[in-house]
Amino acid sequence: MWLLLLSLIVQGWQCAAAAELPLGSCAFEDSTCAYKSTFAFLPWILNEDGHYISVDTSFGIEGEKAVLVSPDLQPEDWSCIRLIYQISGSDSITSQPSKLNVYVRPEGKSFDYLLWSSKEFSDSWLISSIDLRNTTQKFKIVLEGILGEGTAASIAIFEIKLTTEYCIECNFEENHLCGYTNRWNPNVNWFVGGGNIRNSQSILPRDHTLNNEQGHYMYVDSVYIKQFQEVAQLVSPMIQTPMSGCLSFYYHLQQKSNNVFTVHTRDINGFYEEIWKMENAITGDWNLAEVDITAPYPLEVIFEVAFNGIHAGHIAIDDISFSPEYCKSQTGILFDAAEVSCNFEDDLCNFHQDRKDGSGWNRVKVKPNVYRMGDHTTGLGYFMLANTRFTSQPGYFGRLYGPSLPGSMQYCLRFYYALHGFSKMSDSLAVYIFEENHVVQEKIWSVLESSKGIWLQTEISIYKPMPCQVVFVSWCKSFWDCGLVALDDVTLSMGDCRITDMLPSPPGQCTFEKNECGYTQVRRNKSSWHKIRGETPTSYTGPKGDHTTGDTTCI
Repeated sequence: MWLLLLSLIVQGWQCAAAAELPLGSCAFEDSTCAYKSTFAFLPWILNEDGHYISVDTSFGIEGEKAVLVSPDLQPEDWSCIRLIYQISGSDSITSQPSKLNVYVRPEGKSFDYLLWSSKEFSDSWLISSIDLRNTTQKFKIVLEGILGEGTAASIAIFEIKLTTEYCIECNFEENHLCGYTNRWNPNVNWFVGGGNIRNSQSILPRDHTLNNEQGHYMYVDSVYIKQFQEVAQLVSPMIQTPMSGCLSFYYHLQQKSNNVFTVHTRDINGFYEEIWKMENAITGDWNLAEVDITAPYPLEVIFEVAFNGIHAGHIAIDDISFSPEYCKSQTGILFDAAEVSCNFEDDLCNFHQDRKDGSGWNRVKVKPNVYRMGDHTTGLGYFMLANTRFTSQPGYFGRLYGPSLPGSMQYCLRFYYALHGFSKMSDSLAVYIFEENHVVQEKIWSVLESSKGIWLQTEISIYKPMPCQVVFVSWCKSFWDCGLVALDDVTLSMGDCRITDMLPSPPGQCTFEKNECGYTQVRRNKSSWHKIRGETPTSYTGPKGDHTTGDTTCI
């Protein structure tokens, strides 16, 4: 069905090619509009018959790129870029694929900001939707195609369309369906309804947008199910840009039959969260549904229907819209993960400790030398130190409390630690989760080995249904087991740690853990930069480990 939808996309946009497109949009019918190829790279070639531009191995080799730059743009509202493209021509599944990147280039800035990237190989046209925040500054859209392996590697762009709306919004009146897709099920699926389409045994409604038989919507019909509670899923384009507010849509029921109609969010790791469930709906009429949604990291919205039998009627949806204002005025503002981040350079930020625990943690500064290291942030700044060696309390505990975290959200906690002087490493530093009122305490991490005289990074994914606190605990059983526990650069980000690892780094920043982030070197004489892991190969010439994690890769 998805290939059929893509065919409709192409046909529909070809018919509309003659219509005037907004600035920043181009159908590549007989020109590249105001888009221009950058002369320092391979050229984008306009197909002689129109309808697309492309770059392939007849003009370049693996690793070479073609760059296409838009005219100056400055949309006054939030915008959505819809891109129809194709990446093809790899000789085998093991070949390095070609790649298509979309950047935004702010006026007066030195770096391009990556909005979207794809290596997805396809024999047909694909559609991508990219949200673009409104700005008071002029910018350009940059399309970058990088050729992969293969004698016939190619990248083609059929159309780019810029509209002033959120990508998640849709009234299903255009053939591209705003990038919404049906997740294929052998028996029950979402179909396009309206427009005099009569391929269902059910009596379908007029659409909500136009209130006539020419308008369109999406529907799923129970007559095709073969098993009890079979599920049909309609999936939104991926929300790429962080946003929060009110998601609303209209839905129509033919009859009440205990059908289950829910709305979920799903992240790029496949984690589902239900955000709405149908209740008290009116049959035979369009019902308005509203639900608050928070998307601090990439998410899809999934409309899911499960019928209880073949005579359970149909469910249709139309006019999906989004507002940056929450549906309910009492809903709180979006949680700021920066509140739980601290480098301890100026103070304890939003961390605190209970003095009943003893001397606890202290904010200190030391001058680094060959025998001891400085803080992790700058080498000359402040960090937290639990000096358990000089306590007179047996079974000593030092607890450093973070601020409260809202429940039912995913977090990635990262921090750096270093240990010295412990005879037993186990539990000398641990991280606990304290739920509301400290009723439940759960240890989610503890140190297992010495830090080898360097700062080591740890990352922990957190998800709790109840509000909670992160607590750093230093502990020793007796005077002879105690030592020094150092903590620095605590950061919290939204989403599972695996999600944040997949997100692009800000322009110009690079940890060199996965690749060089676009950095290249100009070789002069015999000197060059090398990517290594651990210590430098010669003694007393470099660090014991990298700055990112303490023991992996650096340049």
